[in-house]
Amino acid sequence: MRSYVIRRLLLAIPTLLGVAAVTVLMTHALHGFEQTIMMCGLCPSFEEQIRWYEEHGFNKPLYVQYFDRLLSTLTLDFGKSFIYDVDVTDLLARKGPLSLQVGLMGLIIGSVLGISGGVITALKQDSLYDYLIRGLAILGISVPTFWSGMMLILILVRAFNWIPEQGYTPLWEDPLANLTQLIWPALIIGLGFLMGASLRLMRASLLEVMREDYIRTARAKGLQERVIIVRHAMRNALIPVLTLIGTFLPITLTGLVVTEQVFGLPGVGSMLLDALRTRDIPVVQMVVTLTGFTVIFANLGVDLLYGWLDPRIRY
Repeated sequence: MRSYVIRRLLLAIPTLLGVAAVTVLMTHALHGFEQTIMMCGLCPSFEEQIRWYEEHGFNKPLYVQYFDRLLSTLTLDFGKSFIYDVDVTDLLARKGPLSLQVGLMGLIIGSVLGISGGVITALKQDSLYDYLIRGLAILGISVPTFWSGMMLILILVRAFNWIPEQGYTPLWEDPLANLTQLIWPALIIGLGFLMGASLRLMRASLLEVMREDYIRTARAKGLQERVIIVRHAMRNALIPVLTLIGTFLPITLTGLVVTEQVFGLPGVGSMLLDALRTRDIPVVQMVVTLTGFTVIFANLGVDLLYGWLDPRIRY
C-alpha cells in the first residue's frame, strides 16, 4: 500500500507540470501588450505601465514565462493579484472557506440522499416508490442549477416573504447565520446532478450485485437480509458510486461559479469569474493549479477506498 501511494504521488508530478504548461499557454493567449497594459489600473502614467509590464515578465519569451510560472507553482507562490493588489494566497484564505463549506455540504447532502435513494429503489424495484424516486432523480439531473436556484429564491420570496441573505458570515462567528446563508445553495448543489446521478448508479449497481452467487450463498447460510445488504451487497455496489463522487469533488471544492453568482456568494467561483473578466492571471493560475491538486488527491483517495470496500482489490 505504501509503495502504491508513493508511486501515485510521483506520477502526479508530470500531471501538475502539464497543468502548469496549459495554464501558461492559455493565459498567454488571453493577453496582448495593449490588453495587459489595461490591467494595470494602479499605474497613472504610460511609463509606469511599461515598467509594470516588464516587472511581471510579460516581455520575456514564452519558455522563460513558463519556467517562472512553474517555479511559482511548485513553491505555491502565485504573487499578487493584478486587480486587488494583494497576495493571491490571501484572497484564497479569504474566499476559500466559503466555497469549501458550500461544496462539502452539497456533497454530503447529494451523496447521502443519492446512496440511500438508490438502495430504496433497488429493494423496491418496479414499485411506486421506485418510479417516484427515479423520477425525482431524473428531474434533478435535467434541471440546471441556475434555474433551480432562481426558482428557490422566487418560492422563498413569494410563499414565505423571505429573501436568502447574501454575503458570507464565517461559521465560527455566527453558526446560525452561516447555515441560514449557505444551506440553500448547498441544497441546490446536493439535490441536482450529484444526487440524481449517484442514485441511478447506486440502484443499477446494487441490482447487479444482488444477483451475484455470493449473495445467494449468504441467504442460504441463513443470514438476515439487512446484514446481507449492508455488509455484502452495499460495499461492492458503492465502488462505482465512489468514482462518481470523486469526479464531482473537485468541482464542489474549487468553485461553483453559477451557484455562487445566483446566491451572491463571494467565493472562489465568483473570484475566478472576475479574474477571467479582468485577465487577472495570478488568480486564474492559482485556481487552475488548485483544481489540478484536488483532482489528483481525490482520485487517489477514491482508489484507496476501493481496497477498503472490496478486500479482493490489492495494490
